[in-house]
Amino acid sequence: MNFLKTESGRLIAYSLSEGKGPGVVFLGGFMSDMTGTKAHSLQAWCEEKKMPFLKFDYSGHGSSSGSFTDGCIGDWADDALATIVKLTKGPQVLVGSSMGGWIALLLAQRIPDRIFGLVTVAAAPDFTEDGIWANFDNQTRKCLLEEGIVSVPSDYGSPYPITKRLIEDGRTHLVLRKPLRLPFPVRLLQGDQDKDVSVELANQLFQHIEGSDVYLTLLKGADHSFSRPNAIALLKTSILDIMGLSENAGS
Repeated sequence: MNFLKTESGRLIAYSLSEGKGPGVVFLGGFMSDMTGTKAHSLQAWCEEKKMPFLKFDYSGHGSSSGSFTDGCIGDWADDALATIVKLTKGPQVLVGSSMGGWIALLLAQRIPDRIFGLVTVAAAPDFTEDGIWANFDNQTRKCLLEEGIVSVPSDYGSPYPITKRLIEDGRTHLVLRKPLRLPFPVRLLQGDQDKDVSVELANQLFQHIEGSDVYLTLLKGADHSFSRPNAIALLKTSILDIMGLSENAGS
């Protein structure tokens, strides 16, 4: 594991594998880190195929510096941007999981010349507004605005701390309220048993994207983790599809 110091002074933990051709960058989800099944599987696969691969932890996540409650979508997008610009060369295939899908869409607008294509897994664009804030009752909203932070239950362990800054910053990075032109291959992957990101949201994103090479694939039986063998296989196939390669390429 290595660390990159950004211009903002944050230390971003990362793991980089060298290779040839377009690279693969994994963008993790909300309160997750780079040790998960998808990131680990993709790194091993890319190393086998001698393709460049980068994974990292946003600030306040995993082994990177900072507190989670100090961060927001804008900060984490900045972390991703700095890491990609400083550590990779040439075009990259961004693989965004859940919140990472939102981050990938923001990066596609900021550095389109560095994007070879996008693969999203249960992408959660605008979730701070449409998923969190929209589901808060009036009392919870009042508490958040007055106290600056509330805790919400999570199916993945400890409650999630939700800050006023996270909600307010999220509103400045919404992508479903304005045109979203993506002039490169896009593969949206979604499980039909996902309890966190709905098939309806996946279809909304699919319909909203303006592009000539955009596919939405639903995997029957897959949940939000999208980490079962058939889901990981679909993820790898989607990356190869974007690169115009077959499964046997590079092995």
